[in-house]
Amino acid sequence: MSVQIKNKDDIEAMRKAGRMTAEILDFITPYVKPGVTTDELDALCSKFVTEVQKGYSPNLNYAPLGHVPFPKSICTSPNHVVCHGIPSEKKLKDGDILNIDVAMVIDGYYGDTSRMFHVGKPTILGKRLVDATYVAMWRGIRAVKPGATLGDIGHAIQSYVEPMGFSVVKEFCGHGIGRKYHEEPQVLHYGKPGTGMRLLPGMMFTIEPMINAGKAATRVLADGWTAVTVDHSLSAQWEHTILVTETGFEVTTLSAGSPPPPA
Repeated sequence: MSVQIKNKDDIEAMRKAGRMTAEILDFITPYVKPGVTTDELDALCSKFVTEVQKGYSPNLNYAPLGHVPFPKSICTSPNHVVCHGIPSEKKLKDGDILNIDVAMVIDGYYGDTSRMFHVGKPTILGKRLVDATYVAMWRGIRAVKPGATLGDIGHAIQSYVEPMGFSVVKEFCGHGIGRKYHEEPQVLHYGKPGTGMRLLPGMMFTIEPMINAGKAATRVLADGWTAVTVDHSLSAQWEHTILVTETGFEVTTLSAGSPPPPA
């Protein structure tokens, strides 16, 4: 496994890409409400990235080996959709939870982040799951420091949500990022402390746990992209891009509208 260590210029460029990617989510926040379609959200985000930010979305027509091209600029994953939901003409309704996952490329560097949204008034379970997943992501982030391991990150997440009766999706994981959308290492959201690759200053990767209210099992729909929970239970995901610093970590996908870290 070859992991790229980012230099000073890389890090500055990734800070810019990360902040601008988070600003897409700031921009779209007021539009997330009952009655809007995820197609409409996609069109708004796409126009913002290309016309205002002067970047482009790497999601549009993204086609890794074995996949048909992804047809939209953002991923929209409501309710029991775990990840990679394709925007559609279906309208959001009151009480839905929704993950919006955005990425952009600016000056040859990639940014990648996602947030959960409550559509209208949240349900008790929806709020509990979304809040728990957010805390779990930050527990994973706070485990990052030189000398720590990837297993430390996964354990911090898993050990928080499972006692609450929630489950960790194991089919999808975080990833290295830089001048390529997906680089090494793979960052699992479960694991044992002290296992896996040791972290070094200059590594950059995403932490993006997908947590289910029911069982962990998922399946991919016939469109080749949309992953859903097998038991139709709710699923939530948050994502940040992280830099390993000399003393700990830096979150590069923060913006003015980012929710504050949990206490």
